[in-house]
Amino acid sequence: MTDRTPPIDPATNPPRGPLVGGETPTRPRAETLQGRHVRLGPLDPAKDAADLFPAVSGPEKERLFAYLFDAPFESEAALRAALEAAASADAAVTLAIRDAAGERTLGRASFMRIEPGHRCIEVGSILFSPALSRTPAATEAMYLMAAHAFALGYRRYEWKCDALNAPSRAAALRFGFRFEGIFERHMLIKGRSRDTAWFAMTEDDWPAIKAAFEAWLDPANFDAGGRQIRKLTELRAG
Repeated sequence: MTDRTPPIDPATNPPRGPLVGGETPTRPRAETLQGRHVRLGPLDPAKDAADLFPAVSGPEKERLFAYLFDAPFESEAALRAALEAAASADAAVTLAIRDAAGERTLGRASFMRIEPGHRCIEVGSILFSPALSRTPAATEAMYLMAAHAFALGYRRYEWKCDALNAPSRAAALRFGFRFEGIFERHMLIKGRSRDTAWFAMTEDDWPAIKAAFEAWLDPANFDAGGRQIRKLTELRAG
């Protein structure tokens, strides 16, 4: 059978991406996202600073803040002032990460580079206290934020970090983000040159990533000692 489709002349009809319909997503708000292990919600600067400062001001503070825009906070008052500024900021939406009952603040994370017109949004400015880091609660916090972004109608969810930040790069891959490349000499942070590693997942990726998150977070995936039975990457590959 002969193909009678007229040839496309790039001079008069250059190739372009598909049209995208639907409504523009709304900007995220500082609202409660409830999980089994954690509750994310609006900042309460006084409470959050009181809970977080002892946890992030110890011997590990240089490591915790090495790749963040923040410097280590020298006092609870300084941390409270930073959280107050974040709570009133328009460019980003910062959420406190608390235990499931909302009694103790364990960290913070932000929706940032929010571009509803392009349906693109980033998660960043992530600070996990030692009590949160590398726990099911930390994974659940990242799941809740990703699920919320896609539920709002965003098509692309980004993760960026210093290219030298090996733990952050490993976390991005574990959570299902794809590595897209490095922007060299992208920023100056605390007077130092930063090459930025870019990662992203899309709305097409999300159903499989979401299913793997939920299977990993299922209590049946943990033994009596709280150890995972199957890794998140294994569940996603399967």
